[in-house]
Amino acid sequence: MRVKENPFKPTAGGEPPLLIGRKRIIRDFEKGLDNGVGAPGRIMLITGARGTGKTVMLTVFGDRARARKWDVIEETASEGLCERLVNELRTRDAALDRLSIRPSLSFAGVGVSLGEAELSPKRMPETLRKAMAERLSSLEKRHAGLLISIDETQAAERSDMIAIATAIQHQIRERRNIAIVFAGLPQMVSDLFNDEVITFLRRARTNVLTDIPVDEVRTAFETTFETSGMAITGEQLQVAAQATEGYPYMIQLVGYHIWDAADLRDSDTISDQDVHDGLVEARKDLDNAVCIPELHGLSRRDREYLEAMSQSDGPVSTAEVAERMGKSANYASTYRKRLLDAYVIRETERGEVDFAVPFLREYLRRVAA
Repeated sequence: MRVKENPFKPTAGGEPPLLIGRKRIIRDFEKGLDNGVGAPGRIMLITGARGTGKTVMLTVFGDRARARKWDVIEETASEGLCERLVNELRTRDAALDRLSIRPSLSFAGVGVSLGEAELSPKRMPETLRKAMAERLSSLEKRHAGLLISIDETQAAERSDMIAIATAIQHQIRERRNIAIVFAGLPQMVSDLFNDEVITFLRRARTNVLTDIPVDEVRTAFETTFETSGMAITGEQLQVAAQATEGYPYMIQLVGYHIWDAADLRDSDTISDQDVHDGLVEARKDLDNAVCIPELHGLSRRDREYLEAMSQSDGPVSTAEVAERMGKSANYASTYRKRLLDAYVIRETERGEVDFAVPFLREYLRRVAA
């Protein structure tokens, strides 16, 4: 009997039915929890291009930690990150006493509440460290640990990362039962983790999420469709798998829309038309969710640089891009750097660049046609 619920989950952070190509990373994380304080998997960095499943991995890690009776705090880097962590770390009563009542003190004739003083940038490392210690002491009474996950780490303020690194380092020195996972775009490795003040975080076990081999995608599609009661041919599976190019987000979109096209007909057999229609809808969703937002906010010259790159099927020399733009190499290098910093493009070899965002080349070609 066919399962009525679509097994594919293309929503942001939604856990897909099969975590293709991610088993080793999940195992490393679980072994880190199980092997105790000091295990490598307890400080982890998950990085990769947009749509490769970084947020999904944090969701999975949280589930694995909760299954072990650990407390889990899940945050996204933005202004006020450390303040939010402090509030979440403290028990409800403690947070009320310390942050809401805000008893007043006087510094140099200026009235400042205790809560505001505690949460000032200068005091934040100490405040966060104490909040972690209090929560861990409570958890140790029931032999549990604490996992903190931080998504979009590239957007974190340097002062927050220093406070977090300082607090975590102290807990590990004191052999407390804590784990932390950061997820974000690749530039955070150079921008944040190479900061001389945050050298402690260089010990993080780094996992780069890359595209999945098409053969593995095909096998995963076959398993998922059959498990859900949908019949699909080998040729249809191959067409669907190749259309994803191994990009994790596209895998979910393609699977979702092909399954949905058959379901719309109330059929338990995938037709060639379902595959065609599903791929069309998947590309539309990918354009709207990835490509269009990626271009939003870029300057006209930034976009011209990308359009010049899109004329090549793969990596292209920066000199050739400048020539296509009709500009000097020095002029074009300004936009190259901006796009590299935003991780819209990536450097493949010295003097060569390629798109970091999958399918952006194809989108630009379609728009230009």
